[in-house]
Amino acid sequence: MGTMEIVDFHPDHASAFKALNVAWITHYFALEAKDLEVLDDPAGKVLAPGGHILIAIEAGEPVGCVALMAMKGGGFEVAKMAVTDAYKGQGLGRALMAACVERARAAGAERLYLETNSALAPALGLYHSFGFRRIEPAEPSPYARADVAMELTL
Repeated sequence: MGTMEIVDFHPDHASAFKALNVAWITHYFALEAKDLEVLDDPAGKVLAPGGHILIAIEAGEPVGCVALMAMKGGGFEVAKMAVTDAYKGQGLGRALMAACVERARAAGAERLYLETNSALAPALGLYHSFGFRRIEPAEPSPYARADVAMELTL
């Protein structure tokens, strides 16, 4: 990686945010209605309720992304994290997660929550390395593929 930077979402990033997520989700799973709800309206579904979207830019192109969705009761759900294939294994997921933790702490959040799938070993390893631990979800996930819930106390 050369001059990669992580920036706040701009409306110009909407199509890349969707494309990056559709690419990884459909590689492993079926795209669900809940995915499209968020991916088709990131400003309305993530930003307007108090969340954040971070975009990783390399050579002017979006190569990764992650959303922090404001949760009832405080904290954020880490969602829609994606890295383009050409940048997998180069620390971009780690940089995005570090940016999530930093942003959540700056916002005064007490915890980060996420849902994932037990088959995604690299993602699970990343989350564990940041101190996330498995928990029982407070309510069933809206995603059929989500069989693991994790939390990081900040």
